[in-house]
Order: sequence, then C-alpha cells, then structure tokens
Amino acid sequence: MTLNEQYERWKRETFSPATQKHPERKTTFKTSSGIPLPPVSLPGLSEPLAEAEYLAKIGFPGEYPFTRGVQPTMYRGRLWTMRQYAGFASAEESNLRYRYLLDQGQTGLSVAFDLPTQIGYDADDPIAAGEVGRVGVSISSLNDMLTLFYDIPLDKVSTSMTINAPAGILLAMYIAAARRQGIAAHKLRGTIQNDILKEYIARGTYIFPPAPSMRLITDIFQFCQKEVPYWNTISISGYHIREAGSTAVQEVAFSLSNAIAYVQAALDAGLKVDDFASQLSFFFNAHNNFLEEVAKYRAARRLWARIMQERFHAQDPRSWMLRFHTQTAGSTLTAQQPENNVVRVAVQALAAVMGGTQSLHTNGMDEALWLPTEKSVRLALRTQQIIAHESGVADTIDPLGGSYVVEYLTNEIERQVEEYLQKIDGMGGALAAIENGFMQNEIQDSAFTTQKAIEKQAITVVGVNAFTVEETIDLQGIPVDPDIEQGQRLRLAELRYKRDSARASELLTQLEHAAHGSDNLIPLFIECVENDITLGEICGVLRGVWGEYIPPAW
Repeated sequence: MTLNEQYERWKRETFSPATQKHPERKTTFKTSSGIPLPPVSLPGLSEPLAEAEYLAKIGFPGEYPFTRGVQPTMYRGRLWTMRQYAGFASAEESNLRYRYLLDQGQTGLSVAFDLPTQIGYDADDPIAAGEVGRVGVSISSLNDMLTLFYDIPLDKVSTSMTINAPAGILLAMYIAAARRQGIAAHKLRGTIQNDILKEYIARGTYIFPPAPSMRLITDIFQFCQKEVPYWNTISISGYHIREAGSTAVQEVAFSLSNAIAYVQAALDAGLKVDDFASQLSFFFNAHNNFLEEVAKYRAARRLWARIMQERFHAQDPRSWMLRFHTQTAGSTLTAQQPENNVVRVAVQALAAVMGGTQSLHTNGMDEALWLPTEKSVRLALRTQQIIAHESGVADTIDPLGGSYVVEYLTNEIERQVEEYLQKIDGMGGALAAIENGFMQNEIQDSAFTTQKAIEKQAITVVGVNAFTVEETIDLQGIPVDPDIEQGQRLRLAELRYKRDSARASELLTQLEHAAHGSDNLIPLFIECVENDITLGEICGVLRGVWGEYIPPAW
C-alpha cells in the first residue's frame, strides 16, 4: 500500500471518526494568504523503503508511534488546556485569583502549594514559621480546600495540583471537597504531580523513604483506576529536572527512566498495565532552543510508545500515548530587563504548541523578581490565546513534521535518550541510579557547564551578559501579608476544638495500623480529612511508621 493510500485509509478510519466525535473548529483552514492547510502534511516520498521508514518512525497523528501527536485532530478539534500556575497566601486570596483567571479565559486550574504543605506540615507547626503562603497557597485541612475552590464547580474544570510526597492526602481533600459540592469522584478531571523520584533527583520536597513513597503512588494508581477514571494519577516531571540544569536529552531520559520505575512498581503491586497506563501523564519544560524543544516532544512520544508496547507489552493504544503538560522555563527568566521575558515565554509557548502539548502554563514576565501580578499573569495567558487564535500554527497537525532539521533532531534526541536508558538499566533502574547519585551528578555537570559558558559569553543571555543597560525596575510585586500565618493558626485551633476529638483519635490509630500493613490508604485518607484531621497530623503518623528520607552522602 502506497503512502497516499495509507493517508486515505488514515482519513477514513482514524481522522473522520474523530471529527464526528469532536468536530473541527473551522470548516476550512487557510493561511493569511488564503492557502488551504491540510490536516497533516506528508513528505514527498516515492520509494517503498522510504515510505516504510516514514510509517515506522513518524506515522500519522493519533496512531502508533504517535510522533506527530496523540490525537487524530490535535488542535483542529480542540485547543490545548490553558492553565496558569497560581496559589499564594490564603485559600481565600488564591480562590479570587482562580476565579479571575477563569473569567479571563483560562480553561484549567493549576495549584501552587506553599512549602509547609508540600512537605506535609500544618501552618501552625513550628517548622512552618515564616513560610506560610509564601510560594503557594497554604492548605492544612479540608476547610482550606473548600475555601480554595469556593464557587468553582469541580465537575466543570480540570485541576492540576503540583504536590508530590503528600499527593494522596491532597487528592483525598479534593475528592472530599467535590463531595461537599454534590459531585461524585468519577466526574472529576485533573492531575496530581505525585512524582517522588524527581524530588530525590532535583527538587527536594520529599518526606518518606522510597519504598513507602512508591506504595503511596501505586495506591493512587489502583484507587483512581476504579474510582476517579478521568484523573491523571501522576505527572512524571522532566520540568524540574530541566530547571535544575539538565539538557533536553537528560530531561527526557531521566523522566522516562522514572516512568519505567513507576510502571514496574505498579506491576509488582499486582496491577495490570492496561488498567492504569492510560492515566499516566508527563510534565515537560519549554526552553528557548525552539527547534530542539519541538523535536524533544516528538522524540519523547515515540520512545514512550515503543517502551510501553515492547517492554511492558501493553495492548491498549491508550497505554502507548505520552500525554503531557508543558510549562515555560522559569530558569530562563531574568530579573534584568524583565520585559524581555515576554518574548522568551512566547517563543517557549510556541515550541510547546508546535510540539503537540495537551496543556500549557506560561510564566509571568516578573517571576524572576516575585510572585506574578494580575497584569503579568493576564499577559502570559494572552500569549497562549494569541498563539491559539491569531498565529495559525494550531490549524494543522505537527506543522514542523518533515522539516529536515526537526526530523534529524528528533532522531538524534531519541538515540541519545536510548543510550541513557540503557546505562540506567545497567545500574539496576532509576532508583539505583538515584541512590548512587548518577542522575544528580549528570544534572549538576550540565548546569555547571552551562553557567561557565554564560560567564564566558559562549552562550548569550540578552540583558544579562550582552545588550545590558542601566535600569531601574519600576514593576511592583504582590506583598504577602504576614498576618496570613496567624490567621491560619487561629483557624486550625478552632477546627481542632470543634471536631469530634474521639473520632479523630480513632482514625489516626487506624491510620497507624494501616501504614504498617498493605491495604490501599486512599479511602482512609478521605475518611480522615472528612473528619477534620489535618495534613500535618496524617503525615505525622506516617512519619512515625515509615521515617523520613535522608539523602545519601556520595
């Protein structure tokens, strides 16, 4: 069958049924000059060998190996989910920001939690002093979660929560909050990051040692497969690996090696691969090297499809799909000439769209200085909307597919990632590579090399080591009221006074026994938070049973 015959088959068997389910946004797609755009372009191949290679390596959107995208229609049917990562101070203030963003056209929420919440401490714990509400919203109890989503119907929005070590507890609060709204868990859509391995590698907000941490993750896989089927149970994050200084190749390689470890852990826990794999998702960075970034996403999709089919023998095509959220690169933002960051974010966002992201967050131009203001957040969101509605790049699928350089970069990134995966497999897998410091050292070496190149001006950073000016920053940030912390303390004191203390004590005892056992912990987490047991109290019991992770000294 010739390539053109394959194309006609794809339109008939894959593309047309998808358009019937989700009609295209326009009857015709054209450039500004009136040139018609086909749904997907093909290379000018004629030799059977070249056609076979094309089908094996590139293929068609919505079909294995998914190089050109995981959906048959991509953005011609529905645009990516536009999110803005937000959360600061109290739940009340963050709720106002969320409602503002939704009013401005945002189509999904993305929750930033403060540091105490991320590492499992309540706002009134002594260790939380001075950090409450600083880098995200403070969530200690179900009451905080109810306030955070006040007047936001949880069956109508998709919510992403950047939470890892205590992800199961925050998910329990979200489910309980939905119940208070009369919404069943099976109607919820969203994502928890829940990626503990990259915390050990690059970010540091871990709590428990690897074994119980992996148990919590597989408990979430199992619970959500039955109870919350539209929820992404994990967002396997290359983003923070890249923020720590990795290369694009390392970002993909270490993310996929972690993903392999999660799939294997789930299989070892007795789950079947096609029962949970479709709920796995990824989270990648969008950096400044435009063509490399586009190729990176294409290579990652192709690699994951092959890993799931050949290594784990998944049979369901949904298990082969690498679906991912993208955030523009915070590490590339500069405090100098902050307006330049608008351009950086636009280039990075365009790369994510050209690379086929399912969801996108664009950073505010002032984030190198402070929490982004309403104005900068609105501009960041408008950046996505202009790309979506004015640039034309969303009107055809995989618009850079077939570019000689993009296909070369896709193949080269794939090759180098495979070398890393083989090396990590030889060490015994991702956890062994983390424990011996391999990934951490690779990232540190890359970060050091990049920084030295910037200092020597081998790499140009506009406004930092070239094209500098004397300037006075006249932007204004968002102050975080120090009284937020005291307010949280008072609310927690009132909650503990009013709750059924005997029932709370009974549930905490049950939790301690369950932590020693092997039963799924998520239903008990939900029961605990519904009875006003706090995040810190739950994590305190688990710390008492499992201990805390202490990084090895290499």
